[in-house]
Amino acid sequence: MQEKKIFKNKVALITGSSQGIGRAVAREFAFNGAKVVINYPSKSEEENAFELLQDIKSLGGEAICVCADVSDKKEVTILIKKIIKQYKTIDILINNAGIAPGKQLIDYDEEDFDRIFNVNVKSIFLVTKLVLPYMYENNYGKIINTASQHAFSGWPGLTLYTASKGAIISFTRSLAREVGNKNINVNCVAPGGTYTNILEGVPESMINEVVSTIPKKRLAQVQDIVPSYIFLALDENSHFHGQCISPNGGDVMR
Repeated sequence: MQEKKIFKNKVALITGSSQGIGRAVAREFAFNGAKVVINYPSKSEEENAFELLQDIKSLGGEAICVCADVSDKKEVTILIKKIIKQYKTIDILINNAGIAPGKQLIDYDEEDFDRIFNVNVKSIFLVTKLVLPYMYENNYGKIINTASQHAFSGWPGLTLYTASKGAIISFTRSLAREVGNKNINVNCVAPGGTYTNILEGVPESMINEVVSTIPKKRLAQVQDIVPSYIFLALDENSHFHGQCISPNGGDVMR
């Protein structure tokens, strides 16, 4: 791996990074010199996580894999302890874990609500809360949360998902104000529709409707999304704070 080393000696935790956008982000941060923590939620994702680990190592990068359900406080506590034992600190936190089961509102039940908000929102609270003390101690940190452009546009059949992503944007803005006097940046990326495994639960008809609203007339590939995370993690861009950037093919313009 011919590293660009723009993140040399930086430790980057990317939750939900065994596949999809998180996987591509983890690989790119490793390519750019970061020591990457690949997080995956359960045994079912272990193979994907370790394939990524071997890919990064084969190219000369550095990474470790840690299994943890980031919606579970005990598992998050163990996750952070393992990272600190290995690397002593966490410089970059990318809260990326998320799910998007698509249903009409009347077909959701309370368990669906709890699962979506636990994975998409509670996880950000839990992980960020435990990472912040290390960022405070070092007076340095980059926190980037994954939202969605549908938090702005809304979409039928994704009501709980879009609501959870709206909560992430609000969380980002408030935390940015809370840590504004420190050398810590908090931002979020709100991708448009992207070809990832998260679409497995979304009906094809709904995907086609989304594509029809996009001026570019296509869903994004993960590599269309990754540069936004790199941009927000760069020290040169430290005046971006409390912002939400949205690579979405022109679907939402604001």
